[in-house]
Amino acid sequence: MAEEETEVLPKILIVDDSRMVRASLSKQIRHRFRIREEADGEAGWGALLVDPEIQLVLTDLGMPRLDGFELLERIRAAKVQRIQEMPVVIISGDEDDVARERALKLGANDFVSKGAGCAEMTARLESLLSLADTKRNLAVSRGTLATQNLVDPVSGLATPAYFNHNGEQQLAQARRHQLALSVMVVEIDHYDQLVEWHGSRIAELIANKLAKILAARVRKEDTITQLSGACFAVLSPSTALSGCCAFALRLQKAMEKLVMTYREERIRISVTIGIAGSEADSAESVEDLIAIAQERVRRGLAAGGNRIVSEGGEVDVKVVESYMAHMISIDQALLQLRVGAAEDVMERLPDVIAAVMPLLELLEERLHFGIPLGELENYSRR
Repeated sequence: MAEEETEVLPKILIVDDSRMVRASLSKQIRHRFRIREEADGEAGWGALLVDPEIQLVLTDLGMPRLDGFELLERIRAAKVQRIQEMPVVIISGDEDDVARERALKLGANDFVSKGAGCAEMTARLESLLSLADTKRNLAVSRGTLATQNLVDPVSGLATPAYFNHNGEQQLAQARRHQLALSVMVVEIDHYDQLVEWHGSRIAELIANKLAKILAARVRKEDTITQLSGACFAVLSPSTALSGCCAFALRLQKAMEKLVMTYREERIRISVTIGIAGSEADSAESVEDLIAIAQERVRRGLAAGGNRIVSEGGEVDVKVVESYMAHMISIDQALLQLRVGAAEDVMERLPDVIAAVMPLLELLEERLHFGIPLGELENYSRR
């Protein structure tokens, strides 16, 4: 005997303190949706947390305990993506324009009148559910493409989608293991002028040359993508700002030496580089780090171009040497202690403490030795 296929209807949560309103709405739409009813916002919020089948919320604004505005605010601030992106429709009564505007700003998707007809209400709810389903499918497709299409066939570099996908994984790992991660944005100076003077084809060749230089100089674990015709991004896991600044300085010098010839005209190229890092910059995602680095590129371009800008301002050889001095101070200190030169170590003790501070913070976090981190940090700043 053949089994009958049963259509699983979408589930809608109706939140209203009026039992009559809930019953009326339920009667109008139950032929197309499964219904769950709750009498106030607090109960509605609890239902969303425990019932993953709910796909849309139909809520009143004026309710006890937790009103519709507060429920909407909680939904849009939810840490669970399913709840945060859920369509929310306001059951509209006699609210004024101010209340409607507030609801829209908090993230309401639509309004339906308590007196709306059955066909109108059903059509609007189905439209919102269809749109939400399309967004979910697009998100899944983007994730799949990010993992499948790794390389752009034209540039030979990572696709922007894969760059972001890989970057988020690397950033999560860096936070989990307390490692550094740096992002470098490289932009060709005066690119619009290159296009105007020599044509788009020559400008593209110059960009391709920069792409090849980057690909040849980065490590295997680094990832490069082309953000625009003149702009590239490099993701460097397990790399502190010091190392990224040193690399940027070498790249800048290499580009200064590069001369391309077109119709007997010698074309010189320079780049402006912005650097951001997970340790020094407050960023929630790799996209945030890219945005920070791009803003530093804009600052460098505004200052005339051919510059490297990090969180501390413009980077030059002296800045990099200062970074490197901090990096090797531990090895130097250990060697000096072994040969009995303790006084020499004391002279550079603030540098040594600054260099080992991340290790001390890790030890204190995991083992709780009672290390006076605040006093050590103050001493290292002297």
